[in-house]
This record gives sequence, structure tokens and C-alpha cells, in this order.
Amino acid sequence: MLGTSLIAVGVYVHNLSETIEAMGVNGIIISAIGVAIGMALSLSTKMYLTFVLVKRGSERNL
Repeated sequence: MLGTSLIAVGVYVHNLSETIEAMGVNGIIISAIGVAIGMALSLSTKMYLTFVLVKRGSERNL
């Protein structure tokens, strides 16, 4: 949940925050860091779900 939240906050800040826009390149870097950390935190969940789906698919083929 934390990873998804950070991705959402990073996108919101990048698209809708006037403060980040006024900061220029530093603002873009701040919003990109939020999205990157959120994606890194949600990676383990995506890997787990992929393994479960692959295992389930291989069991059906047997």
C-alpha cells in the first residue's frame, strides 16, 4: 500500500502542484524520486503475484 501511495502522490505532485512547477528541475526530481521509491516498494508484490499466477497456470496445464 505504501508503494502505491507514493506513486500516486508523485504523479499528483508532478501534474497538479504549482510549487513543484515553480521549483523547476528540482521539483521534477522530487516528484520522480517519489514515483521511483513507490515502484521499488511495490515491486515485491508484483513479483509475488507473478509467481502465484505462473504456478497456478502450470498446475492447470498438467
